Amino acid sequence: MDVSLILLVLVVITALAFDFTNGFHDTGNAMATSIATGALKPKTAVALSGALNLIGAFLSVEVALTVTNAVIKIQNKDGSPITSLMANHGQSLLLIVLAGLIGGIVWNLLTWLLGLPSSSSHALFGGLIGSTIAAMGWTGVKWNGDGSKLDGVVGKVVMPALVSPFIAALIASVGTWLIYKITEGVNERWKEGGFRWGQIGSASLVSLAHGTNDAQKTMGVITLALIAYGSHTDTHSVPFWVKLSCALAIALGTYLGGWRIIRTLGKGLVEISSPQGMAAESASAATILASSHLGFALSTTHVATGSILGTGIGKKGAEVRWGVAGRMLAAWCITLPAAAVVGAVMYFIGHTIGGIVGVVVIFAILCGLSGYMWHRSRQKPVDHNNVNAEWDDRDDAAEAIAASSHPVAATHV
Repeated sequence: MDVSLILLVLVVITALAFDFTNGFHDTGNAMATSIATGALKPKTAVALSGALNLIGAFLSVEVALTVTNAVIKIQNKDGSPITSLMANHGQSLLLIVLAGLIGGIVWNLLTWLLGLPSSSSHALFGGLIGSTIAAMGWTGVKWNGDGSKLDGVVGKVVMPALVSPFIAALIASVGTWLIYKITEGVNERWKEGGFRWGQIGSASLVSLAHGTNDAQKTMGVITLALIAYGSHTDTHSVPFWVKLSCALAIALGTYLGGWRIIRTLGKGLVEISSPQGMAAESASAATILASSHLGFALSTTHVATGSILGTGIGKKGAEVRWGVAGRMLAAWCITLPAAAVVGAVMYFIGHTIGGIVGVVVIFAILCGLSGYMWHRSRQKPVDHNNVNAEWDDRDDAAEAIAASSHPVAATHV
């Protein structure tokens, strides 16, 4: 049986699964505040976000084929795989990609289970960095650029992660202060109603931008795998079925909601009102669009979280739950290394066992861990019925304690 063909099929399936987790993991970035303030009903919000993510995924594939070039050295500048990884229909490259995707998915599911917003892009990059190190050594990773532009792990991942939340928080806090200053004499009922309409527009813009940006990563990974196997040769285009499947996967994931993360962003950080919600979404959209124009890659999760915290700072008397924010920060700091460890371990297991058995074993591990975390989530379900329930800090603390007592969650604490 052709090991490379099985690898290719599993890479495509796993990449679409990652796209799916990316969708439900990031829905809260756009819609959490609209749901929290009642601007949109929960089901309506996730349906709107899903539709806009679907549209956004088709708007741009400009950098899809070279998206991994920023952090690892498995491609040439034109997007084609490097020659040393092309033997046996690209088995080495396909195993690196499969192990890296597993690292990204496992971290996405763990942080979803804990209700912690974290960057899916960082999880994917972390998984790929880990599997690349396991396969090629430390030299297989592009740690720094050549000095001509922001590139490498430091320029594309670390610096944006450090800077973007503060920029978004600053914009949102100033915007919130101005909104309340300007509307000081406006009746509260009219103020809330008017800003709820504004929230729908600003949240929609964030959803569209997210689909345009995040779906490209998975399109690029699948197309790279197809080129490595030899079933696609054009390094300047993405096959239509790849675009469609990735767009549908991220849209479906978005529609299913990721309610645990929506709850944390909408209720756990700040008790948010409509003016704050619009300020947060507008700050997120402005930061993301400005950074895209300047070629500065940002995590939508970091931007959205920073914006929400900024609205709490900008509104006089608002309560900011810094304990929840601290847990998020801890998750952000270990996303890259945690996903990298999983990616490296998966590559090591697959490569050591070898052949079809090795590939099947690491895919089975992914399925087992995914099933376990889904089962754990059912013990304390969060959905559209209770996503807006009053936040209880005791429940949040209990969740952290419970997580620390399980091996799968041990990497978090």
